[in-house]
Amino acid sequence: MKNFKSKALSMTIAAICAEGITLSNIAYAQGGSELEEVVVTGVRGKPRSVSDSPVPVDVFSAETIESVSYSDTNDILQTLIPSYSSERSPIADGGTFIRPASLRGLPTDKTLVLVNSKRRHRASLVEIGGSGTQGPDVATIPAAAIKNVEVLRDGAAAQYGSDAIAGVINFILKDNAEGGSISIDTGEYFEGDGDNYTISGNIGLPLGENGFLSISGEFADADATSRSEQYCEEFFCLDESNPTFQDFINNPDPLVQERVAFLSDPEFLAGVGGASLEGGDVVQPWGQPNSESTRIFFNAGYDLNDTTEVYGFGNYSDSEADGSFFYRFPLNGVLNDVRTADGEIFNALETFPGGFTPRFFGEVEDYSLVAGIKGEWGSGFYYDFSTRYGFNEIEYTLRNTVNPSLGPDSPTSFRPGALSNEEFQIQADFVKEFDSGLVVAFGASYLDEEYDVQQGEQLSFEAGAFASADPFGFCDGTVATAAGQAVIANGSTLNCADPDDPVFEILGVGSNGFPGFSPQFSEVFSRDSYGLYLDVSKDVTEKLFLQGALRYEDYSDFGDELVGKLALQYDINDVWGFRASVGTGFRAPTPGQQGTTNVSTRLPNGFPVATGLFPAGSDVAQALGARDLGPETSTNFTFGFTANFDALTLTVDYYRIDIEDRTFAVSTLDVSTDPTTGADFENFQALQAAGVVGAESIGGVFYFANAFDTITEGVDIVATAPITWGNGQTTDITASFNYNTSEFDSNPSEFLNAEDAFDFENFDPEIRGTVTATHGFGEFSLLARANFYGSSENSNNSGPDGSLEVQEYDEVVFFDLEGTYRINENLSVSLGGRNIFDEFPDEDEIGDYGNGRIYASDSIVDWQGGYYYLRLNADF
Repeated sequence: MKNFKSKALSMTIAAICAEGITLSNIAYAQGGSELEEVVVTGVRGKPRSVSDSPVPVDVFSAETIESVSYSDTNDILQTLIPSYSSERSPIADGGTFIRPASLRGLPTDKTLVLVNSKRRHRASLVEIGGSGTQGPDVATIPAAAIKNVEVLRDGAAAQYGSDAIAGVINFILKDNAEGGSISIDTGEYFEGDGDNYTISGNIGLPLGENGFLSISGEFADADATSRSEQYCEEFFCLDESNPTFQDFINNPDPLVQERVAFLSDPEFLAGVGGASLEGGDVVQPWGQPNSESTRIFFNAGYDLNDTTEVYGFGNYSDSEADGSFFYRFPLNGVLNDVRTADGEIFNALETFPGGFTPRFFGEVEDYSLVAGIKGEWGSGFYYDFSTRYGFNEIEYTLRNTVNPSLGPDSPTSFRPGALSNEEFQIQADFVKEFDSGLVVAFGASYLDEEYDVQQGEQLSFEAGAFASADPFGFCDGTVATAAGQAVIANGSTLNCADPDDPVFEILGVGSNGFPGFSPQFSEVFSRDSYGLYLDVSKDVTEKLFLQGALRYEDYSDFGDELVGKLALQYDINDVWGFRASVGTGFRAPTPGQQGTTNVSTRLPNGFPVATGLFPAGSDVAQALGARDLGPETSTNFTFGFTANFDALTLTVDYYRIDIEDRTFAVSTLDVSTDPTTGADFENFQALQAAGVVGAESIGGVFYFANAFDTITEGVDIVATAPITWGNGQTTDITASFNYNTSEFDSNPSEFLNAEDAFDFENFDPEIRGTVTATHGFGEFSLLARANFYGSSENSNNSGPDGSLEVQEYDEVVFFDLEGTYRINENLSVSLGGRNIFDEFPDEDEIGDYGNGRIYASDSIVDWQGGYYYLRLNADF
């Protein structure tokens, strides 16, 4: 089997999988102080060093991955790759359960994710807001299953398909036929919360004499954290020690003064402690969610003969998480008085005496299967036939809330529906290496995609009686009807002449916080596509390597496109090398981006309101000015140099990515039932005309659009060097640096307001860096890591006359430290800490993050504080 792998597997896996050329396989060889990285790139036919690659590639071994004290693969990648980032927004609808990520400042849907060089299926979540990202859920890949990770930091759409505008991440699974490992990890934050434990392992089994089966699994459980303060805003405040409290009690607004009166209500104050299911000192906790996950991966291969192998791999993942929504305080539009059928007054405060904070639960199921056969036809001609299936579903539950329109008949728990994404692909790949050194790779693929918005239970979207004014016909204008006179005769305080009488109150429709998917917006969106590619590469001389690629794709919903790429690598001398590439890209909006709908509570103007996202192609969005989504096109430029100074390896790469017609959510359009509000009222009329149930309770709407053109550019620097000490010991140093900026290349004002436009260009830190040092002495080893985040800016539309107020966030450095003691050849124990000096980013100073929030919760900079852990590893 090993003989076959050295001949066919290295060429086939590393050459023709993933719809064309793939990333490199890496091997580490250490001798004394020297560290050599060997890459077998897909179209070359002979090994090269990483620094000899025409495009920038990072490779991380299993040992490097295991040295990062996270169980979520998103966090592992963010720790190791400065240009990779993943936020954890605690109140972000489905983003609480499937985290969006980015590479080189571009969102997940512009980075292709592969497993064993095969395309990974997308998650079911479409990010609400921003670019509407729908990409693979990297967290479903357990670290225990990974042999190494290869990261191509270069546009590669011509080779891999439309997702690879920013780059490619390839997870290579373990392929051991014997042995295994088990790891037990536990820890908590310095604040005393967020208890976490992870149990993971791998076992390799032989399949006869010529095959292997490697099985990996992981179980992780993490408790919630809270980095919050008690709820206190000018419109409602529960914290008398907060300076804003005086603004609240002195607010002349009559409605606010009615809320002030609740602070003297013993029943309300007694109920405040139970407003959130999490309990604690605050009614609206901000922090990481509770989470629990079970994940299994298998990888298998069997040699039929010396030139043919069948293979298969797949996974099953089940995870659950829950997080809070915004706190609902008295008289906020949900906890308002209405009149029931007997004329009496009802308020949901009878159900939740201290107000309530809805709790959102999500269960994510993910599974996939890939199978294929590969081998060699004649000398130097390799093939790979494969098929894959992938499925991801998120099913929602909402608790501790009400459907306001149902009044006293409302339950407090709902099943608002589910989202699923399903993919099926057939693929054929070929590589021919000629005696001249020319390598030609070509192939074809067929991909069928389906995105399903599944209807929620009836009560989660039903429009109850209180979705309209005077539902029981008590009033005829200002005069009581016979029905009204009857309830007055029975003691009701009904007063039809009073426009503020509860009989005229209109309450929201659907489970508050996340209304269920109604039949109107429950639909299956599907498409299929074909792809053909050709890739040619050659060492033209001993110093010059050239590569060219073309890809043709045809989508059933967006037509066809031809994209291309050219790359070169030139060895100036034994030390210096130059590399460059230029390519074009094409990305069609996913079925999910075209079909997802959502009504949730957002803060478009600092105040929580029900905000609706509607598909760009729907009657609702088009009545508001939307147009059908079209594809994005891109041009990618990269050039840089490599250097090898004995033990020191250095790579520096500049990149520029131009994207036209970029998909992005428009700034929220205000909606009002007040005829004097002009455009806001026109938006309300448009919702009504489109038949949106509960339009009266929606305060804002938005949709995805091909909004503007952008330029993203930056520099990646990676340096590695072992330092040898006089006593013979060695310290290995790896330093990575990324500088990244994004700016508009067209006027975005038609789609974004001033605040959103400013934050698009300035919110994320432009500079990120990571330096890692490992040192071993005897049975002990130490790992130290510094993670640097540069300064950034955030704006809030709160200045004089609505002008922008800007806050600059200072740079921050997090230091990690881990010590490991090897008890024997098979057993080791590690003790360590992340952010050991318990650093936090700057707190919000301009009021952009209120409602009990202290830090910018949607930042890529971690705001949980220090964390310590203990880990036991056993190999067998």
